[in-house]
Amino acid sequence: MVRWLPRLVGLLLMASALALALSRAPDRSVQSLVARWAPPPSQFIDLHGQLVHLRDEGPRDDAMPLVLVHGTSASLHTWEGWSAALRQQRRVITFDLPGFGLTGPFSGRYAQWHYSGDELARFVLELLDELKVQGFALGGNSLGGEVAWRVASLAPQRVRALVLVDAAGYELRSESVPIGFRIANVPGINRAFEWWLPRGLLEASVREVYGDPSRVTPALVDRYFEITLREGNRRALVQRFQAQAADLQSVAANVERIRALKVPTLLIWGARDRLIPPTLGKRFETDIAGSRLIVLDGLGHVPQEEDPAASVAPVKAFLSARAETR
Repeated sequence: MVRWLPRLVGLLLMASALALALSRAPDRSVQSLVARWAPPPSQFIDLHGQLVHLRDEGPRDDAMPLVLVHGTSASLHTWEGWSAALRQQRRVITFDLPGFGLTGPFSGRYAQWHYSGDELARFVLELLDELKVQGFALGGNSLGGEVAWRVASLAPQRVRALVLVDAAGYELRSESVPIGFRIANVPGINRAFEWWLPRGLLEASVREVYGDPSRVTPALVDRYFEITLREGNRRALVQRFQAQAADLQSVAANVERIRALKVPTLLIWGARDRLIPPTLGKRFETDIAGSRLIVLDGLGHVPQEEDPAASVAPVKAFLSARAETR
């Protein structure tokens, strides 16, 4: 047995090297991703040197456009089901945040920004200025939910209604964190993300945030995997987690800002969300006067993606009620 040990170790090392080589995933240019992931109605606009991937659908005369902001490592595609359900009656604007999707890392005038919650919120306001959208309803999931309430805090006169979907903002008490997020938070190891990404690791991360992992299809994993490879996105993800750590040092200030919100607010939560559990949805409901929480059975952290029909139904009713009171 002892004589075979060196050979066994050698075989294990060779197998490990082969696995690493096969898992090597170099950056992809945005041009190589456009044909599959940015067909019409996608468009790209130049915002002060930052190329932004967005979709602007529905009637342009809508007095209260709905702006939707995705979460960490997601993209505007997470809202496709909602957009399809709403765009006949409402103007729906979705886009990829800097550092994610096909928008990619901060560049141009924003090259020195650091992906903090308030920086992302100010970016959203500048994008809407460019689109000449002044008053709007604003929705967001996870990180996008945090960006949404920060926008409402920074520009309360512009936000007519809020829809927070499994939103961030309080100190996290996660029951489970996707393995990809955990690795991206480990100093040193996270640098490997810039050239290494097993598709299986990403699939496991997506399955972790679904209430019913059987809903995660190969096509869905393809989308997350290929868009994550957009050049610069993985480095930006590490920088985003560093900025998030700084944001969480100001939890008390965040709570005061949330409590100061006066905008009509609908809260939607997946009952099986283990990343930002429904208990934090209840806290938002307590802290935002007049808000209403709807918990959706069987769904996880991204209910708008996992079951668009069930999650958009209360949004339709909420926005219709807001339109009637204007």
